[in-house]
Amino acid sequence: MSREQQAVARARKAFQTGRSRPLEHRIYQLKKLQQLFIDRQKEISNAIKKDLNKSEVGTQLYETLGLEGEISLAIRKLKEWAAPRPVEKNLLTISDTVYIQPEPLGVVLVIGAWNYPWAVTIQPLIGAIAAGNAAVIKPSEVCVHTAKVMEELLPLYIDKELYPVVNGGVAETQELLRQRFDHIFYTGNCVVGKLIMEAAAKHLTPVTLELGGKSPCYIDKNCDISIACRRITWGKYTNCGQTCIAPDYILCEPSIQDRVIDEVKKAIKEFYTDDPKTCADYGRIINQRHFKRIITMLEDSTVAVGGENDESDCYIAPTVLRDVKPEATVMQEEIFGPLLPILPVSGLDEAIKVINNGEKPLALYVFSSDNKVIKRMTDETSSGGLLANDCLVHFSVSSLPFGGVGNSGMGCYHGKFSFDQLSHLRGCLIKQLKMEGVNSMRYPPHTLKKLGWARFFILKNVDLGWLGRMALLAVFAVVAAVVLQNYLL
Repeated sequence: MSREQQAVARARKAFQTGRSRPLEHRIYQLKKLQQLFIDRQKEISNAIKKDLNKSEVGTQLYETLGLEGEISLAIRKLKEWAAPRPVEKNLLTISDTVYIQPEPLGVVLVIGAWNYPWAVTIQPLIGAIAAGNAAVIKPSEVCVHTAKVMEELLPLYIDKELYPVVNGGVAETQELLRQRFDHIFYTGNCVVGKLIMEAAAKHLTPVTLELGGKSPCYIDKNCDISIACRRITWGKYTNCGQTCIAPDYILCEPSIQDRVIDEVKKAIKEFYTDDPKTCADYGRIINQRHFKRIITMLEDSTVAVGGENDESDCYIAPTVLRDVKPEATVMQEEIFGPLLPILPVSGLDEAIKVINNGEKPLALYVFSSDNKVIKRMTDETSSGGLLANDCLVHFSVSSLPFGGVGNSGMGCYHGKFSFDQLSHLRGCLIKQLKMEGVNSMRYPPHTLKKLGWARFFILKNVDLGWLGRMALLAVFAVVAAVVLQNYLL
């Protein structure tokens, strides 16, 4: 039995004991996970510094702070989320108990990504624990130092049988995917996402795929261009552009292109100084393979800002490309790096057309002071999420579902959405062995009179208060008696 098989088998055996189900156990595990981020911030930050050149403050801001918030929310709301959820009834079920009961799925596989290795790996784990599941955690092997720290630290704080960490590369991931899971949660790119889905199909395992794509950013010529470009600069170059919801390219009219370039250049200097290479808050490309991939994208485009690079340091300066054509190399795939192409368009109509000609993105950004422009962009396009006049911040809102559509993914998470995504929402109807008369309408022999009663009871929806329900039950009993009498006659 392989190491991966053993980890899955132990997790399933631990789940079958039932110990992950009680709310007290879930809350205890979540509190222990929260304690990890308090106790071990230094080890976490040191590893991410080696992998992505993130500063300690940046690591807390973009990695662990949001996780602490998610854990606190789950602890606070878990009793409410896990409680039976009453649903609307029809007349036929007015005397019954009808509700949705969230229940654990079983063993979940969480496959993390390297760009925000703690945030996008642990956030699904929080949902899995809250929902009462076991979970096998597979960190990205690309973030070598962080994966090692994760493997060392998680078993010290949370149940190592219920939540094992499995490290390794492609071979180990493929071996994991050969095992049977009750849900697979993957964050990464479309190519691997398709392989995950194909492997899951063999066991009819449901999947959540958090992918990416080319997230467009439209700048209306009548907005405050200075503020817009400041926010776009932050959203684009955070983590050296290696963010799945980073603005991938700008759409704007030719008349404001020079102004946009100047304002982005100013913001780069403000955020990362005259020499971003020496700035503690500017990251690095994860490895040389990705460095070469990104540099290749510069070949047929005009550099307006930046362009400096150093392969030995995996450094690419914050870069702006001007007058980019739709057929340019940089427009053929998600950039996932610090290149910001500007595609001139004639106006909003052409911008919407360009967006709709591509795959549905994970995020769409529109900067405008005109609500009509924002409404048109909302109504006439499709994307995982839409933000007006800012970038990235929707990821931090636990009350919003975060996820893609079409090529950018399926399923969603964050807050209660994580809990629901990793739960089975079980429909329950509890009857009593009484009032059998009313059921005569469904039993053979079938007649038009019975059909008439069935139409009345099934199609009539009611929304009554407590007193109304009591009165209706009394009427219901009388009607049932009448139906039974007619049936017997």
